[in-house]
Order: sequence, then structure tokens, then C-alpha cells
Amino acid sequence: MVTDYETGTVLVSEDAETARYPASLTKLMTLYLLFEAVQEGRITLDQALPISAYAASQPPTRLRLKPGSGIKVADCIDALILRSANDVAVVVAEALAGTESQFAARMTRKAAGLGMTNTSFRNASGLPDDGQVTTARDLTILVHALIKRFPEYYPHFALRSSRAAGKNISTHNNFLGAYDGVDGLKTGYTQAAGHNLAASAVRGDHRLIGVVLGESSGGARNHRMTLMMNQAFTALGVPLTRKGKKVAAKTSKRHRHVKIARHRSRSRARAASAE
Repeated sequence: MVTDYETGTVLVSEDAETARYPASLTKLMTLYLLFEAVQEGRITLDQALPISAYAASQPPTRLRLKPGSGIKVADCIDALILRSANDVAVVVAEALAGTESQFAARMTRKAAGLGMTNTSFRNASGLPDDGQVTTARDLTILVHALIKRFPEYYPHFALRSSRAAGKNISTHNNFLGAYDGVDGLKTGYTQAAGHNLAASAVRGDHRLIGVVLGESSGGARNHRMTLMMNQAFTALGVPLTRKGKKVAAKTSKRHRHVKIARHRSRSRARAASAE
């Protein structure tokens, strides 16, 4: 799905209500609740959150935190966005709700409150769980809410590198820089979920919000997002940039080849049946 941020108008929609696994796009809600806690004064950016043995035991990707130590809230933000650290997600969950399961229940309630009617969370990281599902439409609602309510934190989603807990970290989001005007947000992947991406791009007076779920590869994910963004900007009367035109031309060429191949295949099939 692609929407116009200012108006909320849906510009592109394909299977936007289909239930999918969010993978690490789950962390967008974890971040929402973290930002909310800071905004409401329940925690501070300089506050160190305790690291439990359970949090430290999470599978990759992770920051390799040590049980018994702590990590500052400010470091948690970049670790969740850039490294997509599963251990940090649990640290945040336990600090804000006591346990990860209690935090997941809070995430689900917040989702419902935002209008995400087809979303259910079971953990803070996006690690595989059959009960953790969402839709492109619901994640679009979440991205709109994140940017609108927490504009002071949104620039973190455009970072390609940072430091967290004394470690250099870099983003998994290679859509940054690959499409003109993109300034966020996040990727996600598990084998069951496929390759997911929530993105935002600005050109002129228009900001677009895009969500792609369940693609077969990172390249396919980025390509689908590019095509959808191109379609949406065109609908708004915004000219395509050189990068956008290049992808559109490649896609057009690929479609011609597919049509030719299908025509040849049908011709061979007709010839075979005639024999």
C-alpha cells in the first residue's frame, strides 16, 4: 500500500488487507511505545535499562548485550532501527511492561487504539510466532502515527550508521539511497514472513508512505516498492526522477519479454495439441 501522508489518500493498494507476518516491522510498534514513554516522562533518554539473561539470549540479529549490565534509552532507539536488535527489543519490553508477553499485550491494545484492527502482537521483536500478524493497511496506519506524533525522533529512521552501547552499527535498509527522496523507515525478514519494508519518500510538497510485505528477496522488495512509489508520485503529478525512470524502463522491458515468452509458450502448446 502507498498513501499520501498529508491527506491519507490511498494511491496504490494490492492485497492490503491480507494477513501477513510483520517480522522486524514489529519493532515500529516497540519504538512507538518507547517514544511514548519518553514523551510522557516515564523514562528518559539517558536512563539505562537493565539487561536480563532472557533479553541477552535472543537470537540474531542482536547487539550482544551482557546480562546484568544496562543500555541507555537513546542507544536502544538506534539499535532497534538500524541493527534491528532482538535483544534490545526485549530490554525495552521488560523495562516498560515487566515481561515481554505483557508488553506484547500492550502493543496489541495500542494497535487497536490506532485503528489497526487486524494486528496482533506476541513479542516485541518480530521473531516467528504464528499469532503475530498484521496487514499492509495496518502498518501504514502505524507509520502515519509514528511520524505525526513523534516528529523529533523520525530523523533516526534516515540514519545509515550510528553507535549504540559503544558499538558501531549500520542499517539493514538498503532502500535508503536507492530511491530518491527516501528518508526511512525499516526492513524486516523471517523465512515465514518473507522480505518486508516500510518506507517514506518526499518529493516537492508530497510525502508518501509505502508498505510492502512478503516479497521473495530484498531486491524484489525494493523493486516492488519502487514501482508502487513511481505509480503514486505519477498519480499526484510529481515527475519521476532518473532512478525512477530507470526502474520503470527495466520493468517495461521485462514485461515485454514475459509477454513474448508466454506467446511462444502458447504457440508451442497449440502446435503440440494439433499434432
